[in-house]
Formats: sequence, structure tokens, C-alpha cells
Amino acid sequence: MSNNIYVTQPALPPLDEFTPYLKQIWENKILTNGGPFHQQLEQALCEYLAVDHLALVTNATIGLVTALQALRISGEVITTPYSFVATAHSLLWNGITPVFVDIDPKTLNLDPAKIEAAITPRTTAILAVHCYGHPCDVKAIHDIADRFNLRVIYDAAHAFGVSNAQGSVLRHGDLSVLSFHATKVFNTFEGGAIICPDAKTKTHIDRLKNFGFTDEVTVVAPGINGKMSEINSAFGLLQLKYVDRALARRSEIDRVYRDQLAGVPGIHCLEPASSKPEGYNSNCSYFPVLVSAEYGASRDALYQKLRDNNVFSRRYFYPLISDFPMYRGLPSASRANLPVAAHAADRVLCLPIYPALAAADQQRVIDLVRGD
Repeated sequence: MSNNIYVTQPALPPLDEFTPYLKQIWENKILTNGGPFHQQLEQALCEYLAVDHLALVTNATIGLVTALQALRISGEVITTPYSFVATAHSLLWNGITPVFVDIDPKTLNLDPAKIEAAITPRTTAILAVHCYGHPCDVKAIHDIADRFNLRVIYDAAHAFGVSNAQGSVLRHGDLSVLSFHATKVFNTFEGGAIICPDAKTKTHIDRLKNFGFTDEVTVVAPGINGKMSEINSAFGLLQLKYVDRALARRSEIDRVYRDQLAGVPGIHCLEPASSKPEGYNSNCSYFPVLVSAEYGASRDALYQKLRDNNVFSRRYFYPLISDFPMYRGLPSASRANLPVAAHAADRVLCLPIYPALAAADQQRVIDLVRGD
């Protein structure tokens, strides 16, 4: 077959349903600066995500940079090497030194058991990631932060709609940052949001994302231009109509992969949300497998086999952030310090998952992995 299957594909609503939103924007001529669609989307997302305060931003990277600014983080921040580079890049943009610690072998999230030994007098915060939409051990991280008087920021780029036994996982930490990038389970083309614990923090972040202005002539902080446009906000409002359907379809695809790849030697799936205590859920934002020696071929060999058959999977996350030139000189970046993360990065492969993935195309991917 010649049709290509990609690791992901953006979910798009019917185009004709977006046109009325565009007409309203053309009529009122408000394109940005917290217009009506921007305000409506913030409120709608607070209700959907079960959070009290939320500040929209132009993308999640700007969200992370702004969140660190809002909390006045400096010095050293403990974080994961197993994430997209924006997690650590946001620290460097703020003049902060990342301190990498290893990850949990079951969840691939930051391992709380490794955090305490990495704390120094310069440590001011923990920046953790809900990897692939699986919740971190938020209680353990909170307990450590509480004992050592550290701030906690969650890179929740993968965690739209994710919950644990206490409810929305976005309510944990001092701030959580969502991504609404085109490939995420909920997208606004480009975009993101910062979940805020109270109205005062939201006001501060709203000022930071608008150059620090409080009124026409007053600037109170060295802010940035991080505002979401009306086009993106309107698109997000329309997307919310379809997000539950998209999440349900992702869950179906996830289940089929698990059922049909079970028992394939050397192909290991992460534990599903259904195996965890009541109240936990994942949004099935990705479908990673770990390819071990029992498979009979390396991860890279399987990756190439899929590509040769027009299936474009992704080695995500590979390389480790700590392997990139701007980080590998750090003492904490040594692979000897990060054995679990290094093991995962060398074996992980994310298989295609998106709402429009046809059953026949998914079966084609499965047959290639199984060698049928």
C-alpha cells in the first residue's frame, strides 16, 4: 500500500462550523488582547477541566517560561531528562540550571525516590512532566517540596483531561502548563494555558503575558508577548464540542493495540489507566511501546521497517534532553546518573494514534509489529 500513516494527525472540526466564528471576528475587528472569544474559551476550559483559574497563552513553551517568571524561580530546578526539549529549554531561557534525575521504570515520569538526593542549597523548584498523559506521583512530589520549601511546576503538555484519585491532575503543584499544539488531544492550532491556583496569580500571569502592562501607561514587570489570538481562541471553543468524541476514539485505539500486541515477545506497553486506583485516567495522547531484546530486532530496526512500509512512528523521547549539546556538560546529565531514562530512550517507539486512524490502518501497523 502507498498511503502513509503518521504517528499523529490533528483533529479538525467541520470547516463550515468554523466560518461563523470567523465572521464574528471580521465584524467586531478584535483580533487579540483578550477579546470575547479569548474570555469565553478561558471560562469554558475552566469548566471542562474542573479548575478555578486558567490563563491562555500563545503556546506551552511561552507558558513554561512565564510560569517560571511568575514564581520567580532561580538557581537550580530538578527536572526530568525524558521529555520534549521545551521542558528544559524554558529553564535555560530563565537563566536556571536544570538538574536531571532519573525516571520511574513503570510510568516514565520523574521518580520521586531520586529527587531528594539531588537537592542542594541552590534548588528552588521541581519541574515534572505528566509523560504521555500518565499522572505523576503528585503526592510524593508534594511531600518532598513541602519538606524542602520548593515550588512545583508541572509540564502538563500531555495531560489535557487527565485525572487521578483526587480529581483533575492539573490542580496539583503551584502551576501547571498545558499545550494546545496541533498534535495534542485538544488543539487550538498553536496555544497553551497556565492553570492558576487563585485569581491573584492569574492576574499576575495575565500581566506577564502582555509585556507587564497593568494599564495603558503602567508596566510593572518585564513581561513577554504571550497572548492567544481570537482566531485560536475561537477554534478552541469549537474544538471543545468534539473533544469527548476524540478522547473516546483514542481510548478505543489504545485498547486495540493492547489487545493485539499482548504476548508479542519484546513489545512492552506502559500500564493502562485501568490498572490504577479508581479515578485515574489517561487521555491516550500517545501509544508508546518499549522494544526489548526478546523482540528479535532492535527498536531502530522496527522503526525502519515501519518507515519502509509508509508507517511513520516516532522514537519519542529520543535522544534524552540531557544528551543534547547544551545540557550534556552538566554533571547531572551523565547517562550513568540516568540509567532508567537512558534505557527507555533507547527502546521507546510511539505508534500511530489519532481519532481519524482507520481500523484497517491500525491493523496494518499491528501486523507489521507482529511480523504477520
